[in-house]
Amino acid sequence: MTHLFNDTNERTRFFKFATVGAIGTMVDFGIFNLLNIVFHVPPVYAQAVSFAAAVFNNFMWNRHWTYPESRSKAAHHQMVQFGLINVVGLIIRTPIIAGLEHPLGVFAGRLGVRAEAAVIVGHNAALAVAIGIVMLWNYFANRYWTYNDI
Repeated sequence: MTHLFNDTNERTRFFKFATVGAIGTMVDFGIFNLLNIVFHVPPVYAQAVSFAAAVFNNFMWNRHWTYPESRSKAAHHQMVQFGLINVVGLIIRTPIIAGLEHPLGVFAGRLGVRAEAAVIVGHNAALAVAIGIVMLWNYFANRYWTYNDI
């Protein structure tokens, strides 16, 4: 971890990874809300689909932009590693979303947000918390396993 703070190249990689993560977050939230609000897919299922789309997006961007020098590994090999790390991320995030969506929605309702909007706020706030936690897991696990040949 101190390597991240002391090495300029590593900090640059982390910021690229975070930028890719931000783009992936937009993909995640966009698909999540499309499925949940427009198609009425329950949040736990909608987040699994949106997560998969964001993972694919992030893999492509990280392989080609954040860690281009790691492409000595076969793409399918890296995709499997990236996918496994993200499955663990999904296992981490699903109970976070399931456990926080209702309390955060109730909290929003107590702040005067209309009931329908409070539910949406609760879902999205829970997703945001989960994404933040999982990003740290994903960065370190991918840096030292998927992209370790740099």
